[in-house]
Amino acid sequence: MTSISLTRPSLPLRGRSFRALVLAPETPLGDWFSHLDALVQRSPTLFSERAVILDVSGLAKDSLRGDAAGPEAAEPAEDDHDAAAATPDIAGLVDELKQRGIRIMGVEKAEPAWLGPALPPLLSGGRPAAMAEPDADVAEAKAPEPVKPPEPRKPNSLVLETPLRSGQSVYHPEGDVTVMGSVASGAEILAGGSIHVYGALRGRAIAGAGGNPRARICCRKFEPELIGIDGLFRTADTTDPKLRKKAVQVWLEGETLRMAALD
Repeated sequence: MTSISLTRPSLPLRGRSFRALVLAPETPLGDWFSHLDALVQRSPTLFSERAVILDVSGLAKDSLRGDAAGPEAAEPAEDDHDAAAATPDIAGLVDELKQRGIRIMGVEKAEPAWLGPALPPLLSGGRPAAMAEPDADVAEAKAPEPVKPPEPRKPNSLVLETPLRSGQSVYHPEGDVTVMGSVASGAEILAGGSIHVYGALRGRAIAGAGGNPRARICCRKFEPELIGIDGLFRTADTTDPKLRKKAVQVWLEGETLRMAALD
């Protein structure tokens, strides 16, 4: 008799790391949605094909109950009906964002009971990996090896010889990005270092994306949809109108984005 052994195929699991945008709603939600709509109108592709996380830490349990919530709303719920009424309507919030073309991939800082099976999953912050302690006998037997200083990272600059057209996106986390032409409206540059545009900057430019507060943005003609350095951003309507269409440099000073003409 012939024996045949069947082996179940293995299921490969791999990790992935993605850069995500975080939306943190604040009350009153009507005003927050108005600001969001204005931002999307200025930059229609800002959330296109982007992973978006919903941070609900700014919403208290009674934040979505409307103006009807009076002084008694702060009192503990006496029954299940009152507790349910005090739960934020995250499903409605996700649906409102979906109608604006913003798809939520996960929810942060929410109570597990707030999320139903049809909602995005609850996400928690990453934790540093714990280092395994060496065995005591082995540690005594081996002398500690000298720690080699890390090798300095070689500068890595990206030079684009052609203009960046609407819809195009460049992500260069290792260094500076230089564009010999212009950056059109709807185009985007994310650089770990500085960004230099030798033409008009009409799209989005985000420098210091890897946590570099010394990065700068320089352009010959300043007409951006959005600029940012090391996590601080400004949209077109929050920039100085006197700098429009001028040669401008942008830098970070403390927690403030500074802009000045180069002429």
